[in-house]
Amino acid sequence: AFIALGQYDLKRILAYSTMSHLGFMMLALGAGGFTAAIFHLTTHGLAKAMLFMSAGSVMHAMKDETDIRKMGGLRHRMPLTAAAFTIGALALAGIPPLSAFWSKDEILLAIRDGLNPIYLVAFLAAIVLSALYMARATRLAFYGPMSDEARKAHESPGVMTTPLLIL
Repeated sequence: AFIALGQYDLKRILAYSTMSHLGFMMLALGAGGFTAAIFHLTTHGLAKAMLFMSAGSVMHAMKDETDIRKMGGLRHRMPLTAAAFTIGALALAGIPPLSAFWSKDEILLAIRDGLNPIYLVAFLAAIVLSALYMARATRLAFYGPMSDEARKAHESPGVMTTPLLIL
């Protein structure tokens, strides 16, 4: 999660995020929360699929650019992709009533019942970091001031946006 906070490459942020969330699943398994781990695997997979597909849509529009510092203001040029990425980021951050809120809650319960409280504190800190790096990526790519590169961007065709809307 700390590494994701320092990245500017959109795909790397998402990849380091996956590593962090795999840690959540391993922590749940270590606490005996097998159902919580599988539940988080599922919720994380769906949210991450939407985020990676949105990142692909952005790369298509930005001529393979992945640096979020060059993307600001994409919500004006790519409203469907921006909405999908934002919802995926909110889900991954664990905002209720989205799915990862419930799976992270189950992991918290497993930790509370099966491990030393220090793991609970570490998990809560990692959840906050997860929300921070997703908020940072979303803001810089879609909600910041529009960059010169972003002025040339366009919404992806339906073959790319339709699966995003389904997810």
